[in-house]
Amino acid sequence: MTAGSARPPRSWRALAAIAALGLVATLAFAGLGAWQVERRAWKLGLIARTSERLAAAPVPVPGPAEWGRVTRAHDEYRRVSLSGRYIGTARALVTASTEDGPGFWAMTPLREDRGFVVLVNRGFVASASQGPAPTGKVRVLGLLRITEPGGDMLRSNDPAAGRWYSRDVAAIVAVHHLDRVAPFFVDADAAPNPGGWPKGGLTVVTFVNNHLVYAITWFALMMMAAGATAFGLRFEWHGRARR
Repeated sequence: MTAGSARPPRSWRALAAIAALGLVATLAFAGLGAWQVERRAWKLGLIARTSERLAAAPVPVPGPAEWGRVTRAHDEYRRVSLSGRYIGTARALVTASTEDGPGFWAMTPLREDRGFVVLVNRGFVASASQGPAPTGKVRVLGLLRITEPGGDMLRSNDPAAGRWYSRDVAAIVAVHHLDRVAPFFVDADAAPNPGGWPKGGLTVVTFVNNHLVYAITWFALMMMAAGATAFGLRFEWHGRARR
């Protein structure tokens, strides 16, 4: 081909491949944008539900007759109260990272006055020796939380070795052979404990909501992909017409 000569037109197969790739990219970006719109609606609902529950007065922690109806959507972050005695010998320390640095959640089962057991996250301790459970009767106010089975994203719980990376209610109580245990746990509030440990009230109840920004980004990429594909195909079509 000599300098200045026209480039030969692309084959119909090449044009079809360009159109297909452009369509796939456009649909993929559109799908991601729609997913972020759905996520935004879910996050706004979560924020509204959580705010409403945090503002409500505490209610007695659900008993065995209600456990089958406890769900994340309906009950998580609900303020609850319970009274009883801690089973201090059954404490489990779950790896935690907070504004106070690395440490553990002090997960301690409490034998409620009504006869069943509730696992209570008494709060954060910086070392395993801090914050032993009191031996007398206690009243706990806190937030109902849903169990976290298995471990975290990178590590699995190792019950035999006593290494815990998530607050897995069933696994923790199974190690200590406890029965009539609620399938959820309670995050204790910020009421001070003797000696200052554990430090309660650290439940994260604020949620980042950047989904609108993400949705706009994906939809902008969708329009760019669609526009680039249409421009390329139109350019090729007019090039063929001129030839």
